[in-house]
Amino acid sequence: MANLPQHAGREAVRTKGWLRAHKWLILRRISQLGILAAFMAGPWLGLWIVKGNLASSLTLDVLPLTDPYILLQALVSGVSPETTAFVGAAIVLVFYSLVGGRVYCSWVCPVNLVTDTAGWLRRKLGIRGGSQTSRSTRYWILAMTLVLSAITGTIVWELVNPVTITLRALLFGTALAWMLVLGVFLFDLFVTHDGWCGHYCPVGAFYSLLNTWAPLRVTAAKREACDDCMDCFNVCPEPQVIRPALKGADKGVGPVILANQCTNCGRCIDVCAKEVFRFGSRFSNDPKTGVDNVKQIQAIGS
Repeated sequence: MANLPQHAGREAVRTKGWLRAHKWLILRRISQLGILAAFMAGPWLGLWIVKGNLASSLTLDVLPLTDPYILLQALVSGVSPETTAFVGAAIVLVFYSLVGGRVYCSWVCPVNLVTDTAGWLRRKLGIRGGSQTSRSTRYWILAMTLVLSAITGTIVWELVNPVTITLRALLFGTALAWMLVLGVFLFDLFVTHDGWCGHYCPVGAFYSLLNTWAPLRVTAAKREACDDCMDCFNVCPEPQVIRPALKGADKGVGPVILANQCTNCGRCIDVCAKEVFRFGSRFSNDPKTGVDNVKQIQAIGS
């Protein structure tokens, strides 16, 4: 019998131990909180490790990093960025093209802490259902932000960007910023599961485009061991990406999750008691992986 959503990962804790069943989640939190700490160390402690924000920053007065989505909006709005902005954007583009664009969403973005908490509480409270919106909506919003930037001559998205607003709330504690962060939390809790990141966020939509050819991938390398507990589907922020790789053995589909919406968060690896998933390469995608074992299981069952 499939586990209820609020019980996802319980069997993994029993078989692997709590630490291994939360390994990638813990590493993600260390990454997210460490990045936040680096940004806040300057204003709070006078220790300027990083100057700026996630849109544009300078690390240790040496390394420029620029959000290419912000840079693109600036360009279409008619702004002429400095050379360092292009250099910073090139560095970011190369990095995320290698590790997967949506790694930004699961390992860097502070809003993920808010939406993950809402998703966890939603499972604990057994809240189901909600509004049904196409996941392609985020791409329409992405296009709209670029059009509006071109029309208005401003970087439109930065006016309402929850990432920027979350940092502003942490640094300055403004009531309006905290209200907007709370709004995202309540939306994901009561309206739509993984609503903001999975359906509406144009930042995630942009970075997913960088995910198309990234070598680093999650793979269902032991998919023949799957017992259909559904834990991976229950915790995945983009569950639609799992099925082709997990269940496609008899259809000639390889075990690597190639969908560009995958965030490489590693939660499917954590919660799987059968250790079906692991990080691997997009180039290790032999469609025959698991086929022979699946056929043997089917033969025994018949």
